Amino acid sequence: MRSILFPKPLLTAALGSVVVLAAAGTQSAHAATPASTTTAASAAHATPRSSAVRTARAVPAVTRARVAEARFLELASLFAQSCEPRVLSVPDHVASAPTPDHTLPVLADPVPLTPTEECTAQRHQAWITKAFSGKETATYEQMRDRLTTLRYPGARIYRMPNSAGEPVARLDVRVGADHLALEVTDIGHGVMVRAFGAPQDVSVTEVRLKPQLDRPTS
Repeated sequence: MRSILFPKPLLTAALGSVVVLAAAGTQSAHAATPASTTTAASAAHATPRSSAVRTARAVPAVTRARVAEARFLELASLFAQSCEPRVLSVPDHVASAPTPDHTLPVLADPVPLTPTEECTAQRHQAWITKAFSGKETATYEQMRDRLTTLRYPGARIYRMPNSAGEPVARLDVRVGADHLALEVTDIGHGVMVRAFGAPQDVSVTEVRLKPQLDRPTS
């Protein structure tokens, strides 16, 4: 069973309440006066309330991250399941040799996507493109916020540099041994979603992609 480590202030408050209650009990044992009874009752009511406030404030961000990850895995599972019957109809993809670009902090080349990953990529691309269609995304923060509403956890979204000043983000949508990753680029009133294969144990931000010359118009 996983041990739970409580914050030191919470432990101190809990121990303090024990001392207060113990002292109140001792006083009532020697002299049960109305004043001591009132003090003990007030402490009994104040301590649980303050502990509840501290507990509510101590709700870890890890919990929210786990919920976001679970929602994403559910989405990824739906896309993958919808692709299973169509695997044989998806053509094989062979990645072409990328053009080296030493101006970007990249370390690895993309890897080929499997037919299932190609199909799943199309699901993600349609999902994201539709959500951004007709909407302006002036900043990376706006892009990131909209992606999180589409059930992509913030921990899977990475900001990328862009010489044109347009918001660009990469999504790590790898599940298990998959290689699928996405690059989302603002094109004005919409986005361009590019799928690529990221090697295992390599960040999606460290994959060198060949620049795309032909971009869709909105």
